[in-house]
Amino acid sequence: MSIWWSLHLRREAASVPLARRFLLGTMETAGVDPDISFDLSVALSEACANAVEHGGDRTALGEPGDTGYGRPAADSGQYRVTAYLDGEKCRIEVSDSGPGFPARRALRPAAPSAQQHTRPALPARDAEAESGRGLDLIQQLSDHVQFGNRPGHGAVVRFDKVLKWREGALLTV
Repeated sequence: MSIWWSLHLRREAASVPLARRFLLGTMETAGVDPDISFDLSVALSEACANAVEHGGDRTALGEPGDTGYGRPAADSGQYRVTAYLDGEKCRIEVSDSGPGFPARRALRPAAPSAQQHTRPALPARDAEAESGRGLDLIQQLSDHVQFGNRPGHGAVVRFDKVLKWREGALLTV
């Protein structure tokens, strides 16, 4: 059984719990184990919060003198969340139209496979830092994570997790 959905959301704080509730409702209906659902919902909340905070204010690409130069991109006020429950895995993608990740964060290597049950060591962070911890949390709560940039179109965060099912779940594989 496969389920997928996509939401186009405004870059407003109120959109974050909306996306989280939508995911939790889908997972509960499908019969996903509540602990797995919780982990994915927290990771989704972090990804959405990043899109809300950092996912806009990119200006339209062009050269000085072009009519579009220096104006906000048409889609800078929104972001997209797509979730796929396919077989025994859930993949979530959050994409925005902002400036993207800095070079040091973009295209981060994948975590080890879920069968290894280990997490990669995270770089040391300043405990007082005001940013960056959400991406590390997404990595800790997921089996595989990819942070990337879509040239001229913003950032994308993809993460997935192997699903476990509740006893008697109706929509199991």
